[in-house]
Order: sequence, then C-alpha cells, then structure tokens
Amino acid sequence: KANVPTHMLTGDENTKFHVGTNAIMFPREKSEVVSPIKDGMIENWDQYETMMDHLYTRCLSVESKEHPVMMSEVAWNKMEKRHKTCEIMFEKYKVPAFYLCKNAVLVAFASGRSTALVLDSGAAQTTAVPVHDGYVIQHGVVRSPLAGNFLAAQVRDYLKDQKIDVVPTYKIASKDPVKEGQTPIWTARKNIPNVSNTWHDYQVDQVIEDLIHHVLQVHDKPATEEELSMIPGSGFEFPNGYSHLFGAERFKIPEPLFDPLGTNLRILGGDMLAAQHVLSSSISMCDIDVRPGLWSNIVLAGGTTLLTGFADRLTTECHAKITSSTKVKVVTGGNSTDRIFSAWVGASILASLGTFQELWISKQEYEEEGRLIVDKKCP
Repeated sequence: KANVPTHMLTGDENTKFHVGTNAIMFPREKSEVVSPIKDGMIENWDQYETMMDHLYTRCLSVESKEHPVMMSEVAWNKMEKRHKTCEIMFEKYKVPAFYLCKNAVLVAFASGRSTALVLDSGAAQTTAVPVHDGYVIQHGVVRSPLAGNFLAAQVRDYLKDQKIDVVPTYKIASKDPVKEGQTPIWTARKNIPNVSNTWHDYQVDQVIEDLIHHVLQVHDKPATEEELSMIPGSGFEFPNGYSHLFGAERFKIPEPLFDPLGTNLRILGGDMLAAQHVLSSSISMCDIDVRPGLWSNIVLAGGTTLLTGFADRLTTECHAKITSSTKVKVVTGGNSTDRIFSAWVGASILASLGTFQELWISKQEYEEEGRLIVDKKCP
C-alpha cells in the first residue's frame, strides 16, 4: 500500500512537478502547491499523469502493463472525465484490465455491506450517498460544504481573535520550553528559500489539521455555555513551543457541523446543511422500501468523522428526526486508519472476489469498443 498526497509542488524546466510526502514538505524557491483534484474529480490531467508516474516508478516499483487497475470515483463524476481516465490507463499505461467503482460502494463493501447510507465528511464537503445492492442511488446524493476546510477556517478565525500566530515547523530551528500561555521562546531557521504563499499556507494547514484532531470535540447533544465551561480544557502545543488551553471553544467550533443556524457562519456557498440533514435528505429521496435498510446501515467515512463524539452526536440527531420504531445504526469501522482508507479496503476486498473477475474491462474489450465501454461495464 502506498499513500501519496493529492497535492504536489510545481518545479522548474528540469522537473515539472515534485510529488510525494517528502517532496512537498521540502521548502523550494517559489514552488506553488497545486492539486489535480477539484471537487473530488480530476481537473488537471498533466498533474494526474505525473502522480501516476510517481506511483508506478517510486512507490509500487511495478510495470503498469503487468497489473490490472481498479480506481474509485465520486458519485458525481462527469462522464467525460470517466472516459478520459479509462483512455489514459489503457493508452498510456497499457494496463491489461481496468475498472472504475464509486467511492461509496467501496466504503459499504469495506464494512461488509452491499446496502448502506455512506456519510463521507472530508476536507471540502460532507456527502451522503445511498447504496442499494452494490449500486449508488444517484438521485439520492446530497452534499454540504460544512466539512474539514470549514473547521480549519473557524480555527484560524479563533486563533486570530486570540492573537495566536501559527508558526509552521519549517521556520523553527530550536525552541525552549515555556509554561502555558507564556510568550514562546524560539529561534528562527536561517537561509530558508523564498517560498510561495501557497506552500507557506499548506504548512500552516498541517498545524491546523493537527490541532483539529487533537483538540476539537463534538458534544453528544446541543449544550449551553455553562455546561461546556464545566468540562476540562484540552491543551495544545504549537510548533514554536507556545502552549494554549482550549476550553468551551473546542466544542463550539465544530458545533455548526450539526447546528449551522445557531452559529455565525462564513459564507461558503451551496446549501449549508447539518450532517444529520444531509443524511435524512438523502434517505428521503430514496424509495420508501429502501429507507429502513439505509437508516440501519449508516457508514461513516472521511477524516472529519474522526472527531471525538461525531458518531454519538449523529446518532442522537438521527433519533430526534425519525419515529421510535425506525432502527438507527451508525457504523464507525475498526479504527481511524480503516475509516480514512475505507474505499481502498473495499476495493481490495472486491477485486479479490472470484465473481468480480468477469467485471473487469479487458484490453481486448477496450480496443473493440473504445473508452465508452466504461459506461457499460462500470455503472
């Protein structure tokens, strides 16, 4: 298994892009951070091919023509992008067989289910995708921009209000231990290249993401200021040694994920639906016969769902929206790694099944019917 960031650095005339975890963390003169992915779909095909080249040569060290490839896609992927993905894999990488499968279907398979409501809350958005008998119910897909990037923006606003400056690791040569709330004592690293704003912001984002997953917590129900103030705070040490105790705000910041109307939100665009409303709206768009099976098989995926208390709060909010006779079950998976890479886990299970082998698009089928074959064999 190889894990490669979907971001990369622009290079120079000798190296077009720098790909991989080590490459993107190394400061380079005026290199911009870019990503081939936008809204879950491939936007820049040059960058996509660079990433695939890196995967085959540096990570997997295999010949692409010797191994079939299964790829995942978002439920709203556009037809022309599906066609081009198929074409590149057969024409450039000469793969012997190819298959394209919806993310949500693979997440459901990873949990041992062929019918499920997959609630995926990642960086850009929270989505609910109903899956029935291994197929996505396309008209039931619902999306909301209240997700990881929104939390990061809320954290930045809070730190700005508290006059806390986030100094990323690359700027720090050394630091001295200080008590909580005291001014940090640190030494700046010398001879740092003139990095771009996008690269600096990316490094700051790494600190913010670390803070989110170590400090923020979702309360199991809507709570008052007084209730939150009675809960012990959680400390966080920033890279420059500054230590801050987060109190009630560690619950207030993620609260809009479940109660967007009760909070002063940034203008995000799109329908800012709470997680439980994304979920219930999706289920209500499905056939009435299918709904009970979806309510009892809610599968969580994505990094934002790893917030402490997320699953418990979602269960509470779902029970408040439906009749007592309807069974609600929220499936969280084995551990945090399983939830982040659940689509990969589901794909590995699916591809190993004997009954799946006839579903591959073979090289011969591609040569006979062209790239449109992906619509026929990969619904």
